[in-house]
Amino acid sequence: MRTLIYPGTFDPLTRGHVDIARRARRLCDRLYVVVLRNANKRPAFDVAERRDMAARCLADLDGCFVEDYDGLLVDYMVERGAVAVVRGLRSESDFRYELEMVAANRLLYESFESILLPSSSALALTSSAIVREVAAYGGDISAMVPDEIQDEVARRLVRPEYRHRLEVRT
Repeated sequence: MRTLIYPGTFDPLTRGHVDIARRARRLCDRLYVVVLRNANKRPAFDVAERRDMAARCLADLDGCFVEDYDGLLVDYMVERGAVAVVRGLRSESDFRYELEMVAANRLLYESFESILLPSSSALALTSSAIVREVAAYGGDISAMVPDEIQDEVARRLVRPEYRHRLEVRT
């Protein structure tokens, strides 16, 4: 069985993340979407919330498993017997970052491989950071976040002084 790993912080999960997961799943027998704890980030949602949101959004994707992990990605790959990691690319700066990660991971695990999937053009400029910013001001995130988690993300991230904007849309 070919197993791929799609790791990320997913804070929150976006439509772009879902698109990459669905496309990656077509390339393998088993896909693990892995919600990582990242000591360098201060997430808006805790790891259990992020894992649960991802699981809801990908529930219909057979052969896709959502887990969380705290440790080195290469260790997780070995545990799962994965042949590669899948990453989405939105821009050339993502490409540069991913090349650096590949190089670092190959120092830890000689067999490390990465599959870089370009984002769909309609989703290429959406990031979790943009979602958090728009949601903080009560903006409409429906084009950025899967239907299953829109309300939850909007309610959690909106600043109190902009809460009235959510009430107008509901």
